[in-house]
Amino acid sequence: MQPLTRSMMTGAIALAALTAGQAQAEFQLSERFTDADGDLVADIPEDESQWLDPDTLIFAYTPVEDPAVYAEVWAGFLKHMEEVTGKKVQFFPVQSNAAQIEAMRAGRLHVAGFNTGSNPLAVACAGFRPFAMMAAEDGSFGYEMEIITHPESGIDEVEDIRGKTLTHTSETSNSGFKAPTALMASEFGMTSGEDYEVDFSGKHDNSVLGVANQDYAVATVANSVKNRMIDRGVVDADQLEVLYQSDTFPTTGYGAVYNLAPELQEAIKEAFFSFDWEGSELAEEFGRSGDEQFIPISFKEHWSVIRQIDDANGVEYNCS
Repeated sequence: MQPLTRSMMTGAIALAALTAGQAQAEFQLSERFTDADGDLVADIPEDESQWLDPDTLIFAYTPVEDPAVYAEVWAGFLKHMEEVTGKKVQFFPVQSNAAQIEAMRAGRLHVAGFNTGSNPLAVACAGFRPFAMMAAEDGSFGYEMEIITHPESGIDEVEDIRGKTLTHTSETSNSGFKAPTALMASEFGMTSGEDYEVDFSGKHDNSVLGVANQDYAVATVANSVKNRMIDRGVVDADQLEVLYQSDTFPTTGYGAVYNLAPELQEAIKEAFFSFDWEGSELAEEFGRSGDEQFIPISFKEHWSVIRQIDDANGVEYNCS
């Protein structure tokens, strides 16, 4: 079984045009926020009385893998953030994208990395202002969505998924649900819930382990997570086979909640862009995916294709 040629998600974008019959729908923030400059993220409040300046900053990394592992991975970076901001910084382990978004929306989470698919919802509903992303030394970034199976599944190509169960991660995940759902309909003519059944594992590592252990026949995952698990020896590469690989998507976006004091937001940005990766736990873990630095990003620009995929899937950002 050979992986298909890397293929950009043009099918998903074409489906968006067919679904909407027009250009991409306008991205809307919750009524709680303003966007005077048109950058698609919430403005910092002009009224100083609305600014937050907590003694302790709460940080959460997207819940794609074991939170206990990543508390250690981020420890050195959070110490650096303490030195730059003059604040205590606490790692907050989250078990789901929904819990992470709700924590920021409720004011309990100040700085975070939201995964690709949940970024638009966090921006629209929680006032998340993403400004950074991990990248390689040359500035290249991102990951690919893969549809994976195991050698004993009897599934040799994507068309063989028809009539079977495709395991996704969560409904907020780009590579774990949104992109492959659009892809299956636009490129392979299969509609989720009609031509194949779906279930959800909750996390990318659950899906990778489930396929490797033959609990799931076929699943959709971010290959950055899969590759790190192979490098750590959690699974063996020969336990998995790749049916499809997309072109590159933006990866986890890092940022702060909109109503932190402006000076504090700038200090948090400085912490990301001044962090020395050499010899750090971040370099050891994320270097497995080729990441060596944080680079500036724009939600309006870098997440355009993700918003198009959401539009193709009829996603609405319900902020009630």
